Amino acid sequence: MIGRIRGILVEKSPPDVLIDVGGVGYEIQMPMTSLYQLPETGMEVKVYTHFVVREDAQLLFGFADKQERSLFRELIKANGVGPKMALTIMSGMSAAQFVQVVNNGDVTSLVKLPGVGKKTAERLIVEMKDRLKSLFGESVDTVMAPEQVVTETTPLLQQTSIKDDAIFALIALGYKQAQAEKMVQGVYQESLTSEEIIRDALRSVA
Repeated sequence: MIGRIRGILVEKSPPDVLIDVGGVGYEIQMPMTSLYQLPETGMEVKVYTHFVVREDAQLLFGFADKQERSLFRELIKANGVGPKMALTIMSGMSAAQFVQVVNNGDVTSLVKLPGVGKKTAERLIVEMKDRLKSLFGESVDTVMAPEQVVTETTPLLQQTSIKDDAIFALIALGYKQAQAEKMVQGVYQESLTSEEIIRDALRSVA
């Protein structure tokens, strides 16, 4: 099991990142809530990881802290929730927001996420209530989301490329191309980075 990686952040291509560790590049998929917290490329970064082995692939998922990784691990234990859906859920809402959704039985917020149907949302809420208490304790209502700070600037990128990157990231998270394009167009501003556009686009459907 690969539990943590520390190295130089080489690339950010949401929801994927590439981290160089002693000359070996690790491709890692991250929820947007974690990816927002990464420093600029070229800087050292530490991420907590979860390694998934399938018949057709070996996948590495990364998180800003152990709490987010624990939430991911609990999500993929739920019936009908795989790593991709867990990544989508955690990209669409913070840990604190997810806890609130579960506590309130808020099916509507979950079904707004791509790939989450009403039955899956209802089942997820039922299954996660007890798991969240064991994960966060009785005070799950006080779980705080980590500060989401975007520090990267992209002065050398064309704006069209930034929009394309944001659209591609949303498609990778499960949104249809037409929906992703509409979400990006609705929040696009020339001054924003691709990560900020993705963040605002996800918030627009929350």
